[in-house]
Amino acid sequence: MSSPSSLTQRNPTSSQEQSESVPQLRRQTSQHAAMSQTLTSAANLANLLPTGTLLAFTLLIPVFTSNGSCDYPTQVLTIVLLTLLSISCFLSSFTDSVKAEDGNVYYGFATRKGMWVFDYPDPDGLGLPNLSKYRIRIIDWIHAVLSVLVFGAVALRDKNAVSCFYPAPEQETKKVLDIVPMGVGVICGMLFLVFPARRHGIGYPVTGDGGRR
Repeated sequence: MSSPSSLTQRNPTSSQEQSESVPQLRRQTSQHAAMSQTLTSAANLANLLPTGTLLAFTLLIPVFTSNGSCDYPTQVLTIVLLTLLSISCFLSSFTDSVKAEDGNVYYGFATRKGMWVFDYPDPDGLGLPNLSKYRIRIIDWIHAVLSVLVFGAVALRDKNAVSCFYPAPEQETKKVLDIVPMGVGVICGMLFLVFPARRHGIGYPVTGDGGRR
């Protein structure tokens, strides 16, 4: 009858494989946790975009790209769609909202002298607060550029958009497509923290008028 020590000596590879599998499992667990955190940060970046633009992108990109199977006409249409949505992100950074004396919220575009409220019924602007404090600032241009970059990062993380232009990417290209959007997204997210948005324009939540300037 074999002793336990002899069984251990007969199967040295089994214990060695078990000892090697433990760090591998830990490594895979850490990789999955890092991937989950990365996806969560990408979802948080999407909150920096106008909701209407993001909704249009989510609904239209599978249709325009034929679920990632593009030919030349669909590639052109997808480029047009992405360009229009990028312009929407850029222009939305210059929109703002104002609460009038009637209690309603109205929207407009920031200008060098103030704000042009385009949906207010009185053309003379009676009942509106002082609009000069809503004039365009340098920070608005920064937010506009950052919004376009964030939208590009979100678009490059979409499998349909990537498959449309890179159906079979090489290993180097795939690495770039994985790294660049996340790098741009993280940097833009940090810049949004340094330069927080003070406008509540079209596609952004309205949280009141006091203390925004």
